[in-house]
Amino acid sequence: MLILKIIIWFFLFIVFYAYLGYGILLFVLIRIKRLIVKKKPLPVDVFEPEVTLFVPAYNEKDFVDEKVKNSFSLEYPKEKVKLVWITDGSDDGTPEHLRKYDGVEVYHEQQRAGKIGAINRGMQFVKTPIAIFSDGNTMLGKESIRRIVNLFRDPKVGCVSGEKRIFNKDSAAGTEGIYWKYESTLKKWDAELYSVVGAAGELFALRTELFRPVEPDTLLDDFIISLRIAEQGYTIQYDPDAYGIENPSANVKEELKRRIRNCAGGIQSIVRLKELLNPFRYGMLSFQYISHRVLRWTIAPLGLLIMLVCSCIVTGIEGVFNFSSVYTWLFWGQVLFYFSAGLGWYLEERKIKFKLLFVPYYFFIMNLAVYLGFARYMKKQQSVNWERAKRG
Repeated sequence: MLILKIIIWFFLFIVFYAYLGYGILLFVLIRIKRLIVKKKPLPVDVFEPEVTLFVPAYNEKDFVDEKVKNSFSLEYPKEKVKLVWITDGSDDGTPEHLRKYDGVEVYHEQQRAGKIGAINRGMQFVKTPIAIFSDGNTMLGKESIRRIVNLFRDPKVGCVSGEKRIFNKDSAAGTEGIYWKYESTLKKWDAELYSVVGAAGELFALRTELFRPVEPDTLLDDFIISLRIAEQGYTIQYDPDAYGIENPSANVKEELKRRIRNCAGGIQSIVRLKELLNPFRYGMLSFQYISHRVLRWTIAPLGLLIMLVCSCIVTGIEGVFNFSSVYTWLFWGQVLFYFSAGLGWYLEERKIKFKLLFVPYYFFIMNLAVYLGFARYMKKQQSVNWERAKRG
């Protein structure tokens, strides 16, 4: 009994820390840092290096016109922005449609090797000091390039992540928008403390000279690329006002599809970035990486299952309705949570909107994706090829 209770409290702490506790700790740490370290004023001189807006795309014809128009409208000297599209494997007319636009460089190959294949091949065409990556279906905020470039004034910054924003927050899939708001806050605090732990593929940039080709079977290209730059001693910074915006997943099933791929990539990333688990070598970066990423992809989801099983056993021994026991409350609290998740699924299947129930449902889907992603990674069943979730 004692061992079971210790296990329950251990995993309760891990789950709380992974999803909420780390955010609270970050909040405290950055306020202590502000008291000790005074923020330096930003330089006033003009800083406008040439940049390449790099778009790896697969069958994005429906978004080409809007994306190109958006790219040309960004607030940055037009002569200093090179537009490069890599359209490997596209067979819907994307490359042909792109070639109608002056000022857009299109590099197409018939072979489809996934997004990382397009990035590895396409980086040879980038001649500017800064490369900015964006997806074909992601529209950028007007000042995004300028805000990203401004952070590269600091020579210690090797990579900059923009913010992912979600349209249609009132939809059933709007919980995705709530999640990304929370993630945006954590990234902002991570960057202020030391470094963001992984860039968002919708919009991120790097010093071209720091790019190294990544293994061709890499699933989370943005994550691996950015953290390998951090391994070189540079930081990953973040500006929430440099943003890429897209529609949410059409429904939670589509979001699950996307998350399974991400979780399979997360497990793969932990294996390939195992050096970052050494805090004696990477210090604060290791602390942030483990707290913000590793726990969510490993121990926290496992802890949810173990807590449920252990609290069920303890409650069965002490009395199912013995509400003088904290373990009884904990057990029934979990039952209520998973019941709410199931009810959220039921309502979502019937297109009934009730946001309160989508929170537990979305949280359940996030953690279910870890189990399914781990299985897919172990079976080597996850392809590197684009398989974009349907968008609302």
